[in-house]
Amino acid sequence: MRAAPDRIRNVALVGHRGSGKTSLHEALLFEAGVTTRLGSVQEGTTVSDSDPDEQARGMSISLTLSSLQWRDRQVNLLDTPGDPSFIADALAGLRVCESAVFLVNALTGVEVSTVRLWERAQELDIARLLFINMLDRDRADFFGTLEQLKQSFGQHVVATEIPLRVDGEVVGVIDLLDMEAIRQDSSARGGGVKTAIPDDQLSLAEEYRERLMDEVSEVSDLLMERYLEGEQISHEEIADALKQGTNHGHIFPVVCGIATRNLGTARLLDAIVEDLPSPVKHGPLVLGERELSPTESSELYAYAFKTRADPFAGRVTLLRVYQGALRHDSHALNTRSRSRERVGQLMVFAGKGTEHVQELGPGDMGAVAKLKDTRSGDWLSTSDAQVEMPSVPLPAAVMAFAIEPASRGDEEKLFASLRRLQEEDPTIDLHRDPQTGEQIVAGLSQVHVEVVVDRLRSRFGVDVSLEPPRVPYQETIRASAKAHGRHKKQTGGRGQFGDCHIEIEPLAPASGFQFVNQIKGGVVPSQFIPAVEKGVVEAMEAGPVAGYPVKDVRVTLVDGSFHSVDSSELAFKLAGALAMREALANASPVLLEPIMLVTVNVPEEHVGEVIGDLNSRRGRPQGMEGAGGSTQIKAEAPMAEMLGYAPDLRSITQGQGDYTLELLRYEEVPSQLVKKVLEQAGAEPAVHA
Repeated sequence: MRAAPDRIRNVALVGHRGSGKTSLHEALLFEAGVTTRLGSVQEGTTVSDSDPDEQARGMSISLTLSSLQWRDRQVNLLDTPGDPSFIADALAGLRVCESAVFLVNALTGVEVSTVRLWERAQELDIARLLFINMLDRDRADFFGTLEQLKQSFGQHVVATEIPLRVDGEVVGVIDLLDMEAIRQDSSARGGGVKTAIPDDQLSLAEEYRERLMDEVSEVSDLLMERYLEGEQISHEEIADALKQGTNHGHIFPVVCGIATRNLGTARLLDAIVEDLPSPVKHGPLVLGERELSPTESSELYAYAFKTRADPFAGRVTLLRVYQGALRHDSHALNTRSRSRERVGQLMVFAGKGTEHVQELGPGDMGAVAKLKDTRSGDWLSTSDAQVEMPSVPLPAAVMAFAIEPASRGDEEKLFASLRRLQEEDPTIDLHRDPQTGEQIVAGLSQVHVEVVVDRLRSRFGVDVSLEPPRVPYQETIRASAKAHGRHKKQTGGRGQFGDCHIEIEPLAPASGFQFVNQIKGGVVPSQFIPAVEKGVVEAMEAGPVAGYPVKDVRVTLVDGSFHSVDSSELAFKLAGALAMREALANASPVLLEPIMLVTVNVPEEHVGEVIGDLNSRRGRPQGMEGAGGSTQIKAEAPMAEMLGYAPDLRSITQGQGDYTLELLRYEEVPSQLVKKVLEQAGAEPAVHA
């Protein structure tokens, strides 16, 4: 029997890449008895990094759900990726939890992803607890990191424990609530031994205990009054006040440990069940005028927060039940598609094992396979009332490649597989470039796209080739021109005759194309005028400079002639195209390139290097502003200079910078660069260029 909603804790493990989330997830499962040995990220033996591509890269790529039992509570743990390329899964995890444990590396402190995820957690109003990890590393600094956390996230960040040191080495933690030390000399389960706080650390512990009590007492006026009068406050009273303050972000407790040595893990589990709220304690989910409360007797509302595309099991959907109960072998309505889904076998995950359950109650999480129409973001319900989860903004894909199957005939299989991966990761962008005709796959980084390619091969047996996409250049004109187009052909029998005079002139940028008919006296019959326009438009598909589409031109049909027998729509279409090609060549044609708005987020210490690099890419910085613990730089730059930006930015910022691109407008390519573009396009330089 799964737990009642007031005995459940839904917790996301989040933080910057390399902060130790997967190692901590592994240690928590081990300490709770779910697994029998402590897995290692380096050895590829962890529960959550089970995919070959995760093991090869030594990093989490997908969200993982596991359940454990601790002190008569059920803890649903979501181990989330820390790399910005896979932030969609981290945000999906935060979306469905009441609480998050933020991991911070005691060596590097608060990093860019930590700040961004904290901001999302704050928007979602979820409880936050911080775990300072890796205290065994050289130059690891718990107290310096704690102060940095306060500077980044406010003075309500407060330690509930500090490291226990013997001969300079961290061997356990000091519990500031009960003022006792827990020493742990091995990574064995239950290896902590309670002992007195050493004399040389007692004054430090008392100082931080006082800081904790200052924060906790603010939660209750009565508690503060008793504290100021020097009364003894019990562990239960402190724990209750701490939970009350943590629930909606008034207090952010800080614990510590060494995940790879299972040090501090049991204390963290205690903090999760004692200090973090249950679905009942946290309160109902408010969606507009509807409130979803964790009560079993109410109608079902279950939210699909993650889908996994499996070539054998099909689509596996992870669900969070907010209200009612989801039962095995039942039916539910997809509120988006209005289709009924058969709910087959329900699954919960414990380590690498899968357990089948009869139902998932309110507040619980689990999975179901082979739902037909349900995808991430959908609701399953016994009611037909439409509900919508507030969206969490996702970053736009910026690293794009043209993609083709390695084997002819695999096109349909490739795009079906890509669409399944797109269901799993909504930050993957898949589209056809309307100008170049290329199929484009884009991600948040080169690593992101590489993972897509690896999964196409390993899961679906599709090999592909990638090429950088072509820049969608355009052409326009800078002067007016006139031209005469005549198509005349006599081959015996009925001939072909079309004749037209046109004038062209430039329009303002982004005005598009205009066709004006000024024919008088029927010199060109009205039924042939659309054919002239069609020929003009076709001629504009390949401009005279380098064969790119022509934009922002007004074409006026001013004169012409026809033959009562030989004229036809085809003849006038060909005449219109001839006239347009001649007019374009004589109207000072120029090449245009797309200019992008580049928004770069980088640590402050790398701002100078990043601006210098943008300048070298013909970028024009537009301004800077602080954004959490980083600096946001806005600049305008040509798309051609930004195609290979992702790996260069990663190199400059040691992986801590990211960026987005947005099309602003088109501008003329500088004359000294036109020849280079022509060479890349394989075009002959035009005499007028």
